[in-house]
Amino acid sequence: MGLMDKLKDTFTTVDDEIEEVELNRDEARVLSSYEEPKNKGLSKVSNNTKMVLFEPRSFEEAEEVAKHLKERRAAVINLHRLQREYSQRTIDFLSGVVFALDGTIQKIGHNVILCTPSSIGVHGAISLDGSEE
Repeated sequence: MGLMDKLKDTFTTVDDEIEEVELNRDEARVLSSYEEPKNKGLSKVSNNTKMVLFEPRSFEEAEEVAKHLKERRAAVINLHRLQREYSQRTIDFLSGVVFALDGTIQKIGHNVILCTPSSIGVHGAISLDGSEE
């Protein structure tokens, strides 16, 4: 049995080493730029920041915009990368957030909106139809 135990230990050790190498290879895998989240969260934004810029790729990122608005930061949201139905859902959601915070929301370009809390005033208007007044 001594010989059988040695053979068994030899083979299980190799299997364990292979599993460890496979685990280490998976852990060492670096996320591509596509897989990394674009908006890292509130912890990366300094306290003196008054405006944040967003280019959401999914409706779920609208919640991150809402968090910034609650922190009394203005947000410019470029909706170009969203499908039409998701951009409309995002606008509807942010309209509700802005209403609850007594702020404002306005279109500042094609598929680009500006959301501001009540603590930040916005002066001026942008003409979107191309005509001069």
